[in-house]
Amino acid sequence: MYALVDGNNFYVSCERVFRPSLQGRPVIVLSNNDGCAIARSNEAKALGVKMAAPWFEIRHLAESHGLVALSANFTLYGDMSDRMMSLAAGLGPTQEIYSIDESFIGLDGVRGNLTKRAFDVRARINQWTGIPCGIGIGSSKTLAKLANYIAKTAERKPGSYSADLAQVCNLCALPASDMDTVLAATAVGEVWGVGRRISKQLQEGGINTVLDLVRMDSATVRSRWSVVLERTVRELQGQPCIELDDAPASKKEIACTRSFGRPVTDLQPLIEAVSEFAGRAAEKLRRQGSVAGQLLVFAHTSPFRPGPKFSRSTVVPLRRPTADTALLVHAATAGMRQIYESGYQLIKAGVMLLDLVPGTRRQGELDLEGDDEDADRSRLMTAMDTLNGRFGKGTLHVASTGVEGPCREWGMRQERRTPHYTTSWNDMPVARA
Repeated sequence: MYALVDGNNFYVSCERVFRPSLQGRPVIVLSNNDGCAIARSNEAKALGVKMAAPWFEIRHLAESHGLVALSANFTLYGDMSDRMMSLAAGLGPTQEIYSIDESFIGLDGVRGNLTKRAFDVRARINQWTGIPCGIGIGSSKTLAKLANYIAKTAERKPGSYSADLAQVCNLCALPASDMDTVLAATAVGEVWGVGRRISKQLQEGGINTVLDLVRMDSATVRSRWSVVLERTVRELQGQPCIELDDAPASKKEIACTRSFGRPVTDLQPLIEAVSEFAGRAAEKLRRQGSVAGQLLVFAHTSPFRPGPKFSRSTVVPLRRPTADTALLVHAATAGMRQIYESGYQLIKAGVMLLDLVPGTRRQGELDLEGDDEDADRSRLMTAMDTLNGRFGKGTLHVASTGVEGPCREWGMRQERRTPHYTTSWNDMPVARA
C-alpha cells in the first residue's frame, strides 16, 4: 500500500500563504529571469495558460484578465516543502520525497481507515502550513500516482469524477465496478510513465483509457513497446514493481548554473558569478557528505540573439577531493580565466562538480609540502553553512563573489513583481480551523 501526497500548484500556494489577497486570482510563478511559467493557479489554468508558456506571450493577460506574475523564490519554496514533508511523514512508517512537492508514503502495517487518516493528515498540512494538497492511495506507486491525479482533478473539475474522490482518492477502497468506471474515465496519457510519444502510439492502437491499458497482456506490451511500459501495466494491475526508495542515493554530479539578467562581456562579473555558483554547489556537496575530484566551468552566448557565438567549458582537476568552498571557488575562477575571451555577449555560465565520492573516503598522502590545501577547514565550512542557513544565503561568502546590490552586472532579474521572504517557524501564519 502506498500513498502519494502532492501539494496543489505548490509554488503558487506558497506565495498565497504570505499574500492571502492572491486567493481566487489567476497567479503564475515565473522561472529564473522571469522567462516562463513554472507554476499556475487553477484560475490561471482556466485562462489557458500552459506550463512553460513564455512570459512575453501571456503578458497581455495581466491587463485583460488580472493575471498576477511573480518571480520565483526557491528559498521560500524549499523551506515550505520541508515543513509539508515533515507533516506528510505522519501518514505512514516510510517516506520517499519524490520532488519538492511530492512524497510517497509506505502504508504497510498502518491499521484503521486509511481514507480518514489521509483526510486528517491533509487537514493538518493545510492548517499548519497553508498548503492544500491531494492524496492518492493505491496498491502500487503508479496507482497511488494515478489516484492523486484523480483526487486533484475531481476537486478542480467537479463532474469529472465522483465528488467523494476529491482531495483524497483511495483506489483500494473502491468496488471493482467503480474502479473500472474511474479507469475508463481517465485518459491513458495521464498514467505516470506514459509520455506523449507512447500515449500517441497507444491511442493509434485503440488504447485510449487507463482501463484499456490495464486489460492489455503484459507480454504483448513488452514485445511491442518496452519492459518499462510492461512494468507500468503490471503496477496498474496491482503488482508492485517499483520499490519505495526511502534512502535516495547521493548525487553523482552537482551543478549550479544561471542565466544572467543582461549580457556580460567583461571577465570580472564572470568571476563573481562562478564564485557564487561554486559556493552554492559546495554547500550542496557538504549537505550530502561528499567531496568532489573535478570541477567543470562553462559560459556561452545566447543561441537566439544575433552576433558572434561563444560556447566553451573546461574541467579543472582538483589536487585532492574536497568540499572546501575556497578551493572550489579558486578552481572555478581559474577555469573561467582560462576559457574567457573578450568580444562576446555571454548570457549564461555555470559550475558542475564531478567525480563525487563520500567524504569519509580519503586518499592518504605524506605531508611533504605543508601547503594550505592540507589545512582542515571542515569546522569553518560548518560554521559558514550554519550562518548562511540561519541568516540567509550569501551572508558569508568568499570575497571574489563581489558585493550584492542593484549594480551587480551579472545579477538575475528578480524582485520585479514580488518581494522575497525570510521565514522561520515563529513567523509562520497558522490557519484556524
